[in-house]
Amino acid sequence: MEPLQTVGSPVLWGGFIAFVIAMLALDLGVFHRKAHTVSFKEALGWSTVWISLALLFNAGLWWKFGGKPGLEFLTGYLIEKSLSVDNIFVFVVIFSAMRIPALYQHRVLFWGILSALVLRAIMIFAGVAMLERFHWLIYVFGGFLIITGLKLFVQRNKEDHPEDGWMMRMLRKSIPSTTRFDGHHFFTMENGRRLATPLLMALILVEASDILFALDSIPAIFAVTRDPFIVFTSNIFAILGLRSLFFLLAGAVEKFSYLKVGLSGVLVFVGAKMALIDFVKIHPAVSLGVIATLLGASIVASLIKAKNLPPHTPETGADTLVKPSES
Repeated sequence: MEPLQTVGSPVLWGGFIAFVIAMLALDLGVFHRKAHTVSFKEALGWSTVWISLALLFNAGLWWKFGGKPGLEFLTGYLIEKSLSVDNIFVFVVIFSAMRIPALYQHRVLFWGILSALVLRAIMIFAGVAMLERFHWLIYVFGGFLIITGLKLFVQRNKEDHPEDGWMMRMLRKSIPSTTRFDGHHFFTMENGRRLATPLLMALILVEASDILFALDSIPAIFAVTRDPFIVFTSNIFAILGLRSLFFLLAGAVEKFSYLKVGLSGVLVFVGAKMALIDFVKIHPAVSLGVIATLLGASIVASLIKAKNLPPHTPETGADTLVKPSES
């Protein structure tokens, strides 16, 4: 087994973590200090900022450490970014079903993603440690990704209803709650009792769904690289841009009808690459090309299909998901 190699020095680790904290503080303390509905223009601007920062960071890795770490980061970022789009489908369903006002959706996503950053960091370092100690786990992860990809393909047209699932039923039994909103607060007082508002219930569902998606995305990036710094930074950059991507795409998720087909192909490919890692060596540039082709083809096919549909014809019922949250 090869010894663990990483480009991340203590200075780079410290600098990146400081950057993340500063950006989160700037986000919540300056740009989103007051609750407001995030417009398409604002979401587009923030998405551009996050993607540009990720690409700038990628260019720095490429310049400092060479093409291999640069390609690994770019491939990992593309995997994480594409898989995070699947999160958006679930977030739209949660906000719509629980009628979360558009005014407060950013607050729920901010705290949900903040906790996701911590949980993913723990999962990444635990995964690296386990793979270093038990090399055979890489075959388990590979098989898991292949099965997950095939399952995603088979269930690609299945609608998610997390608001009616076992977790929501358990939450309602264990956490005293109300269906009444109290501004942007997660708790409120009713008849002398402290009750959770629908914002807290939505936050818990968002966090739970992200943990489930992390079980797919984190093993997927281990097929690209075992460098904990590249795994961590590519994952975090994808998560940091998830909120703006949500507000950018939430109203158009029904147009990406073939995206899950592309995502299932990506998971099967990286799973096979991981399972065969000791027998077949695939250059990072080839991996990047295959993943980009699968995702690009699924997006183009989706847009062509959406363009040929009659106006206002829903494909999956998703066209009504965002509207109720604005009421």
